[in-house]
Amino acid sequence: MFCRHRIPFLFLMVLSILVGSGCRQKTINREPGTKDIKDEIVNARRFRIEQKDGWSEVKIINPWQGATNVSQTYNLVKRGSKLPPGLDSAEIIFVPLKKIICMSTTYVAMISELGEEKSIVGVSGTDFVYSPGLAKNVANGSVADVGYEANLNKELILKLSPDLIMIYGIGSESSGYVGKIKELGIKIIINADYLETDPLGRAEWLKLFGALYCKENLADSIYESEVDKYNKLKSNIHERVKYEPKVLLGLPFKDTWYVSPGNSYISRLITDAGGSYLWSDVNSEISMPYGIENVFLRGLKADFWLNIGTVGSRKEISAIDQRLENLPCYKNDSLYNNNNRVTIKGGNDFWESGILYPHLLLKDIATILHPELFTDHELVYYRKIY
Repeated sequence: MFCRHRIPFLFLMVLSILVGSGCRQKTINREPGTKDIKDEIVNARRFRIEQKDGWSEVKIINPWQGATNVSQTYNLVKRGSKLPPGLDSAEIIFVPLKKIICMSTTYVAMISELGEEKSIVGVSGTDFVYSPGLAKNVANGSVADVGYEANLNKELILKLSPDLIMIYGIGSESSGYVGKIKELGIKIIINADYLETDPLGRAEWLKLFGALYCKENLADSIYESEVDKYNKLKSNIHERVKYEPKVLLGLPFKDTWYVSPGNSYISRLITDAGGSYLWSDVNSEISMPYGIENVFLRGLKADFWLNIGTVGSRKEISAIDQRLENLPCYKNDSLYNNNNRVTIKGGNDFWESGILYPHLLLKDIATILHPELFTDHELVYYRKIY
């Protein structure tokens, strides 16, 4: 799905691959009175933040699928401070942000966690917002829907006058709506979080928002807590599991089943939860198109079927292709979808707070695959399909 929740089905498949390239940072010494942070960007592979003399340099690395040797640079300068010499004014973003437009609802949870939800003045696809607080702001008119792609409302964006528009990259930066936004003369940052393959790497993009709101220490604290919870839970799972159930993912779109490769975000979650993804042995930079028959044959080995598109019932699955009823996981009622927290209009919290709290996703999946492990855990983002 697209990185907002007005999401064409095809990008659901793109979003699930989440592959990246590596970076690791040196120790950064901050101003007196603040803590030193080692390896500031530890698990994320698509961005860096480097402290300079009085400003911060942000680099977004290969910010769209298929990009190679592409780096976007943004310089964060604190409001009211002297402009650093030699910086390109087009690359300067003044912080802390006061107003932001989010072209994806996946950014909402991170902004909210930092206590800055009030800064969101526009969203692409307000119908697909899950956050109750932001939905309330949409209802009272303080957050506007700025449209998307060909339907981008440029006049409204100019009226909102944001400090920044956070966008997603799915192709060359000069294509489509990205070019239209740049024409407005408003600062943008391309967010590539959906390309991260590590659940903790994706959650680490919280640190980018920490830098944008001058709340680095708060972002670091929240993230370090999440890392601790996730790693402890993963260790607990792997110490206790005695077998690895096989897992099928997704749903066909027309006659094609877009399969997430083994080096993907969701595959990593399944592995960490003590499962075995059916395509764990296949690496790819893109989601892989298969015929339904090919997936069906491998799916005969699956013990569980997860992330089944947007379906809410078994009947919806068989309506797509009646042959799917013959899968053992279908017959055994081992069907679970990641749409437990969904609004009437389709906003799904799996793609909002789920990104920020991967330990909850991990516990959900582990509970499904190994119900004996966490008998008191009530599923948060997942639900059984009947």
